[in-house]
Amino acid sequence: MAETTQTVPASPAPAAGPKGGIIRNFLNATEVDVRLIGMLIALAVIWIGFNIGSGGLFLSPRNLWNLSVQTATIAILANGMVLIIVSRNIDLSVGSLLAFIGIIMSVVQADILPADTPFLWLIAIVAGLILGVVLGALQGFVIAYLQVPAFIVTLAGLLVWRGATYLVTTGRTVAPLDTTYQWFGGGADGTIGPTASWVVGVIACIGIIISLVSTRRQRQRFNFPLRPMWAEIFLGVVGCAAVLIAVQVLNSYDMPINLAKRYAQEHNIAWPANGMLNFSFGISVPVIVAIVAALGMSFISTRTRFGRYVFAIGGNPEAATLGGINVRWVIMMTFVVMGVLCAIGGVVATARLNAATAGLGTNYELYTIAATVIGGTSFAGGIGSISGAMLGALVMQSLQSGMELLGIDTPLQNVIIGVVLVVAVGIDTWYRRRAP
Repeated sequence: MAETTQTVPASPAPAAGPKGGIIRNFLNATEVDVRLIGMLIALAVIWIGFNIGSGGLFLSPRNLWNLSVQTATIAILANGMVLIIVSRNIDLSVGSLLAFIGIIMSVVQADILPADTPFLWLIAIVAGLILGVVLGALQGFVIAYLQVPAFIVTLAGLLVWRGATYLVTTGRTVAPLDTTYQWFGGGADGTIGPTASWVVGVIACIGIIISLVSTRRQRQRFNFPLRPMWAEIFLGVVGCAAVLIAVQVLNSYDMPINLAKRYAQEHNIAWPANGMLNFSFGISVPVIVAIVAALGMSFISTRTRFGRYVFAIGGNPEAATLGGINVRWVIMMTFVVMGVLCAIGGVVATARLNAATAGLGTNYELYTIAATVIGGTSFAGGIGSISGAMLGALVMQSLQSGMELLGIDTPLQNVIIGVVLVVAVGIDTWYRRRAP
C-alpha cells in the first residue's frame, strides 16, 4: 500500500507589537546598524548634557569648529586601527610612532635642510610617509612572520619609539616649521574658507547620491534584495542634510578681531573705521585630511581584495588560510597602512603646533583604541567600519572637550574615559551574544 503524506500548513508567525514592528521594519528597510543609531543617540546626549552644563558654550560654532580640528588626528589613526583590530591584533605604539615620525619631519625642516629649500614641506611629508611604511612594515613583519604577539611587539614599539623621540631631540622643542607645512594644522591659515566649504558640501552630497544609486544598480545586477525607494530617499536626504548643516555650523565661526584684521591686511581689504568685518573660517584642512583618509580607507576595506581578506582573517583565520589567503602578508600590510596613517597624523599634529615635542602623541593609543571600539569594531575580529570609527573619534573628543569646558581634572577625565571604554566593550560583547 502506497504511503501517503499530509502537508500541514505553517501557522503564521505572531505579529509584533505596532511600535516594535515599525522600528524593526524601518531598520530592516534602511539597513542601518543598530549600534550606529546607539552611537548617534549617545553623541546627542553628550552634546546636550555638556551644552547645558557649560551654559551653551559647547554647541557654540567656535567650540564645534575647535572640536572638529581636535578630532581630526584621532580620527585618522582610528581609520587604521579598524583594520588592525578587525584582524584580531592590536597596536599600542600609534602615539609613540606618530611622535617619532613627527619629530623626524620637523627636524628635516628646522635642522637638516635650509629654510629656503624649494618644496621643503613636501620633502618632509614624503620622508615621513616613507618612514611610516618602513616602521609599520618592521612591526608587521615581526608580528606576522616571526609570530611574536602584536601586544608585545607594539608595547615594545610604544617604549622604543617614545625613547627614540627623546634621543633625537634631547628633549627640546623642534620649531619653527615651514609656513606651507603649517597649513595642514588648521588655524587662521589652515582653512578653505566659506565658499570652498559650500563647494565641498555640495560635492559630498553629490557623492552620497551617486553612492546610493551605484549600490542599488549593483544589487539589481546581481539580483540582490533592494531597499525600498522611500528608504533610499530617506538615507539620501538625511545624509545630505547632515553634511550641509555641518558646513553651515563651521562657516558660522568668524575669525577673532585680531585675526580678521591680519587677514584683511594680507588680502588688501579696507577695514571700516567705525566697525568690523566678519570672515568665516570654513572647514579646516585637518578635517579635510581626515575625511579624505576615511574615504580612502573605506574604499580599501570594502572595495578591494585586501580589505576583504582582512575581514575574512578576522572572522576565521583558519578558514582564511585554507582558502588560500596569504595571512602573514595581509597582517603585515595592515601595520604598513597603520604606519602611513601615523605619518599623516604626525603631519596634522606637528603642523597644528608649528612645532614638535618629545611628548607629542601621549595617550593617543588610548584614545584611538577607545574610538575604534566605541565605533563598533569588535575585539573578537571580523566586525568593524570606518564610519563607526570616525563617529567613535567624535564621541571620544566630545567627552574630552566637554570635560575640559566643565573644568574636570585630567585624572578624573582618564577615569571617565576608561569607564566608557569598558562599557563600550561590554555592550559589544552583549550585542554579539544576542545577534543571530
